[in-house]
Amino acid sequence: LEVPQPFSNHNGGAIAFGPDGMLYIALGDGGRGGDPQGNGQNPNTLLGSILRIDVSGDGPGYGSPPDNPFASAGGGAPEVWAYGFRNPWRMAFDRETGELWTGDVGQSRFEEVNRVVRGGNYGWNIMEGPECFAPAENCDRSGLIAPRAWYGRDGGLSVTGGYVYRGAAMPELRGWYIYGDFGSGNVWAVDAAADEGDAVLIAETDVPIASFAEDPDGEVYLVGFDRAIYRLTR
Repeated sequence: LEVPQPFSNHNGGAIAFGPDGMLYIALGDGGRGGDPQGNGQNPNTLLGSILRIDVSGDGPGYGSPPDNPFASAGGGAPEVWAYGFRNPWRMAFDRETGELWTGDVGQSRFEEVNRVVRGGNYGWNIMEGPECFAPAENCDRSGLIAPRAWYGRDGGLSVTGGYVYRGAAMPELRGWYIYGDFGSGNVWAVDAAADEGDAVLIAETDVPIASFAEDPDGEVYLVGFDRAIYRLTR
């Protein structure tokens, strides 16, 4: 699979096998500012989407699973699982529920995290976080899925998606989705089982958080752009 990128930024930031054995690929909207090509709201392109493909065959190619939202009904590319993303940076499956979570890097006002469902439209570039982006007011929000959590520039400048915590070292956070920000080093958690409720700031660090990691016991680590890996503890 090769996807041409029209610009040098927003090229996405995740690839993972799901509990269903399918390969999921997160791709940004193709770059520049404001999504000038309208890729986020165009499910016929692979950009601005999370893809789901089958690489289990014996041949050199891949397949689009027939239960993908557009594989048989049309209306979009057969590889697309969900769309409306600006730049989904890191995604992970909850090891207990199988739910898919991702961080989506914002434009200039908001960073957001999303619980990703089949065929979901996550709003970019109609929405940025909880507010209208294009147009700036009175945008049509029908059919769009709001982010599970978001923060403004007072919290950071580039979200990094993490994991739903299933470890034992921090029992008070079990079942909460942990994520952070590359610029501020802040780390938050939000209740993954709830549809509403504020995120809680759980750590203030000076780590430029490029990614998160999860070990076999469900403990979560910060992967820093400072050439170090940090384990979250109480």
